[in-house]
Amino acid sequence: MEDSASPPPILVAHLFPALEELLIELLASLAPGEWEAQTIVPGWRVKDVAAHLLDTPLRKLSIVQDGYSREAPAIASDSDLAALVNCLNAEGVAVYGRLSPGLLISLMELASRESAAYHLSLDPFSPAAFPVSWAGERQSLNWFDTAREFTERRHHQQQIRLAVNRPGILTPQLYHPVLDCFMRALPHCYRNLPAPAGTLLQFDISGNCGGTWWLLAGQDAWTLRTRPIGDRAARTTIPQEIAWRLFTKGINQASAEAQISIEGNSKLGSQVLQLRAIVG
Repeated sequence: MEDSASPPPILVAHLFPALEELLIELLASLAPGEWEAQTIVPGWRVKDVAAHLLDTPLRKLSIVQDGYSREAPAIASDSDLAALVNCLNAEGVAVYGRLSPGLLISLMELASRESAAYHLSLDPFSPAAFPVSWAGERQSLNWFDTAREFTERRHHQQQIRLAVNRPGILTPQLYHPVLDCFMRALPHCYRNLPAPAGTLLQFDISGNCGGTWWLLAGQDAWTLRTRPIGDRAARTTIPQEIAWRLFTKGINQASAEAQISIEGNSKLGSQVLQLRAIVG
């Protein structure tokens, strides 16, 4: 029998076209100098982030749709995976960063359509080609990998918007699923933090796109719940404006700590600051 207190799957494949349309509109609106603006990603300008957004869907489609990939090194640890991803990302930015803005946008339109169609074609409950490693999974279902992909498309677009002072994507339809996906990493984030079984933690992301997530300590592991079960030991509130930056290494620790609030056990409540929903 399915546990009604467990979080439901995050189904976002149908939302890719809307998110990608916003990306194309954003890139098309950039003045020449804005392509050179520095983003919150160290060493990456707007042009570099856009190049990354072109590289990743093309690379993934080559592997999962066409079965084409060059030989990859053995992955024996999380650090091996991070090193590989960082290397591939740097290569992609170097290659596609050479393109003119106009050509980059044209290719992005193609990559966006192909990627959206691919994710929509998947059975969300079949095994995914890649696990969501930052959530501690060795095998994921398609819905989770698709949701992970959606978070990446959104937070990189947001980096560009922040760099060129464009309004952020703060609509419940396109931002809440991203936050929900990030929070699925809570059990992995807390895996090494002991607490008596029955300890309950509450996480609120404030704002119209946010929500509340509950984390419950069991005998051997923490689990996410959709409603409170047990005695609450801590409540952490994070503003939605910084949540995406916090979980993608886009804000420093001191600045994040100054903007969140914790009630109750501060050690338990503050561990969420270590949550990272990216690789590398």
